[in-house]
Amino acid sequence: MKKQMMIAGLTLLSAAVVGACATKREKQRIDGMTAATPAEPIRLEHPEKVADDNAFTFDLLRAVRKHTDKANVFISPLSVSMALNMTLGGAAGTTADEMRTALHESGYSQADINAYSKRLREALLRADPQTTIGIANSIWYRQGETLRTAFTNANRTYYGAEVRPLDFASPRSPKVINDWCARQTRKRIPQIVDRIPSDAFLYLINAVYFKGTWARTFDKKNTKPAEFHKADGSTEKVQMMYRQGDYRYGTNDVCRYLEMSYGNGAFGMVVMLPQEGKTTRDVMASLSGERWKQMRQMNNEEVQLYLPRFRTECTYDLAKDILPGMGMKAAFSPEADFSGIALKPLRVSGVVHKTFVEVTESGTEAAAVTSVEMVLMSLPVDKKEPVLFRVDRPFVFAICERSTGAILFIGEIGEI
Repeated sequence: MKKQMMIAGLTLLSAAVVGACATKREKQRIDGMTAATPAEPIRLEHPEKVADDNAFTFDLLRAVRKHTDKANVFISPLSVSMALNMTLGGAAGTTADEMRTALHESGYSQADINAYSKRLREALLRADPQTTIGIANSIWYRQGETLRTAFTNANRTYYGAEVRPLDFASPRSPKVINDWCARQTRKRIPQIVDRIPSDAFLYLINAVYFKGTWARTFDKKNTKPAEFHKADGSTEKVQMMYRQGDYRYGTNDVCRYLEMSYGNGAFGMVVMLPQEGKTTRDVMASLSGERWKQMRQMNNEEVQLYLPRFRTECTYDLAKDILPGMGMKAAFSPEADFSGIALKPLRVSGVVHKTFVEVTESGTEAAAVTSVEMVLMSLPVDKKEPVLFRVDRPFVFAICERSTGAILFIGEIGEI
């Protein structure tokens, strides 16, 4: 059955590629420009898993929104899933089953997950020479302890993880881990560990960094002060960018959406603006793996685009309510089974997720770090006129790899 799904997925992907390359002009048009070297579609051994990953993305987004009262939400599902998949490699029994269910990976073996993660990571890193992207993993364990060889070898091989012993009793140890995070995120996430508790055994950390230049940048001369209607009903002055040009555009019953591409077109940002009478909560509630695939089918339209410059930073404790609420409970409990990591009984004591994003006339910079702390247990319609797309109220946006639809970052902006 898995093999048939894989063949069907490849057939659908091939059909999509053929359709996307129908004409030379369409192939080379990216936001109204001709790309010297158009991006090549990413081909994965299990292309259907992208939809499963995106289903986890939308579940996580809704769970985070449910447990925060902040106007802005911004996460990197890629960072969270990669950190948790490294951890999953050492889980067993109910602990592993719950983690796979929450991650939408129940139909895959650990070998499938590891191989897919490796191919996706390598493909994303080389997808666009014009876009800076980094995906790094590391494991830090208490000096003097021993990790199972199979666990460390798998994380080195499939996740490119650095595995290092560290003297957790030293007051300098948090700085060692934080300096690694700062390097991987170009100093955008300078700290992930405040202190190392006395019972800490292991940290599994993922860092994702993205910096892309718009395929067609905004002219700063067209940026003007404008009003943005905040989620709480009040208004604020923002710097509103403007550009009229050719964009991929679509609409459904909940939102209108537009895609702006970066660099050679491998990556793009999709901005989702709620329809009149709808809210960003309605947009997030409607998102699913199938809905996202439908939304990827956009048409080229002439659009008058107004988009505010914005920047936001977020921090989440995923171990408190969010992941347990998604069904991942055993991993945090005394019943946790991580016997594949070490001989000593372990449980997950914290999952901290920090993010950063800034959108300007030239492009987008985004970063994320996810830290898993483990401790020893005590015991569309054709338009004759340009489409007006004025982002002057709360919106949802996602940064994705365009050929697969794989989402790297996703968020809701309720205030600037």
